[in-house]
Amino acid sequence: MKFPDIGLGGAPLGNLFSAITDEQARATIDAAWDSGVRLFDTAPHYGLGLSERRLGEALRERTGHVLSTKVGRLLVDADAAPDEQGFDVTLPLTRRWDFSRDGVRRSLEDSLVRLGVSHIDVALIHDPDDHVEQALDEAYPALAELRSQGVIKAIGLGMNQWQVPARFVAETDLDVVMLAGRYTLLDQSGLPLLDACAAKGVRVLAAGVFNSGLLATDEPAGTFDYQPASAELLARAREIAAVSARHGVSLPQVAMAFPLRHPAVASIVLGARSAAEVRRNAGLWSAPVPEALWAELGL
Repeated sequence: MKFPDIGLGGAPLGNLFSAITDEQARATIDAAWDSGVRLFDTAPHYGLGLSERRLGEALRERTGHVLSTKVGRLLVDADAAPDEQGFDVTLPLTRRWDFSRDGVRRSLEDSLVRLGVSHIDVALIHDPDDHVEQALDEAYPALAELRSQGVIKAIGLGMNQWQVPARFVAETDLDVVMLAGRYTLLDQSGLPLLDACAAKGVRVLAAGVFNSGLLATDEPAGTFDYQPASAELLARAREIAAVSARHGVSLPQVAMAFPLRHPAVASIVLGARSAAEVRRNAGLWSAPVPEALWAELGL
């Protein structure tokens, strides 16, 4: 299947770190659509299903887009306080890891209800770091069966590391890998995975291209992978920002453009929590990055 160059990541729509209103979430999705975004990614994990519900409501009357969600975490009634896990939600639910055949099918059925659709385009096995064998032996075959039935069009894996996805690429007929943060201006450790994907025809969706914030602004600041950035990383980001400025572009613009230089990368996926962020990203995306810049950076 063909993937758009740019997609909207749904974690902020699930109140990642801080809450947004339903109206703000809808305005964000509408702005993405109006900016030409046609790839939308979400997960049950994002706000205990809140992201899926908000995205489904906004896309229900629209067609011609690619929709992906994830499996591996079931949402069940909470016996005590909800496990928010970084999301500002108060729903009486908790997450339960489940990469079994029945768990995957139930997860997907629940997602279809929250999204208000009869099928999705891409189902991503989500963060099976501690459940690799079950994900290979049960989750993947369950999704392969659903793919053959037309319930999903593509099977993928979504992770923040590259080693486990490389094993899936080698051992299964995977269609897609979503790799977060491991192929960016500051971290190219995922290159072996991307090369393996290119050789086998697996498409890569590059997420976390700003490494959680350090590459998101013209003047580098903030976190790297949600931790305080080291002095070494901050210095490297400032160096790239200076080179970018000399070539008339910005650091976040270069960060967005970089992953797509690899032949395996089909799309970048950017999270946003406001219409203004979406429009800013779309504006940066529309401006070309000079080839001379890549030569100067050695990338």
